[in-house]
Amino acid sequence: MRKTIILLVCLCALGLWEHAYAEEQNKAEENPFSNETSISLVNTTGNTDTLSLAGKNEMKYKFSDKWAASWIIGAIYNEADDETETERYFTTLRGDYSITDRWYAYGLGSWLRDTYAGFDHRIGIGPGLGYRFLIGPTFFMHVEGGLNYSYEDYTASDVDSEEFAEGRLFAQFDWQFAEKTKFSQGVEYLQNLEDGNAWKLNSETALITSLTDILALKISYSVFYNHDPQPTDLSKTDTIFATSVVVAF
Repeated sequence: MRKTIILLVCLCALGLWEHAYAEEQNKAEENPFSNETSISLVNTTGNTDTLSLAGKNEMKYKFSDKWAASWIIGAIYNEADDETETERYFTTLRGDYSITDRWYAYGLGSWLRDTYAGFDHRIGIGPGLGYRFLIGPTFFMHVEGGLNYSYEDYTASDVDSEEFAEGRLFAQFDWQFAEKTKFSQGVEYLQNLEDGNAWKLNSETALITSLTDILALKISYSVFYNHDPQPTDLSKTDTIFATSVVVAF
């Protein structure tokens, strides 16, 4: 639990530093910078079954009308009786270029460490295209398709690491059904192009309610399905139910 507190303090410090930076940027006519920091109580099931604390920070910066970038970093960690029960770290770095009001291109790089799901490291890097089907003000929806170079290093010493080409499909739907409340659903499908049996499906269903201009409450349910885990005796499905306090500016 000590490591969990340190991780959360670091995330909060990062959020406060970015808040100070954002205050300076407010002098401009339009602030290109935004940040969300969330602290969550999560219940995990699957390869781990624990109640833990989690932290996540997402920064976004709009360089121009065409170019934008984002960086996400997060962690879930739990320790009891000097033994690690849950350990998941992840980060994603992304750049977007708007081709038209609806079409856009992206470049995506991600890293994951989830020892209980079998990953010492999982890296994915690649480009893709996206299309915005719905652009508001009530309904929002976009889909993406791309290719990744993927590298997986497994916790099991008797399983070799792998590198392969991977196809990626993603869809996101948001419904702003009240002034301060929205429903969100995201689904990602990852297919190993060298092994038809190796595919993954990730999903997040969330309800977000704004409490103030900068504070929100988020309840989410995430599912991570790996059709071909390594080693094969691992559970194929992990879930995370999270209740989060989100600070945005």
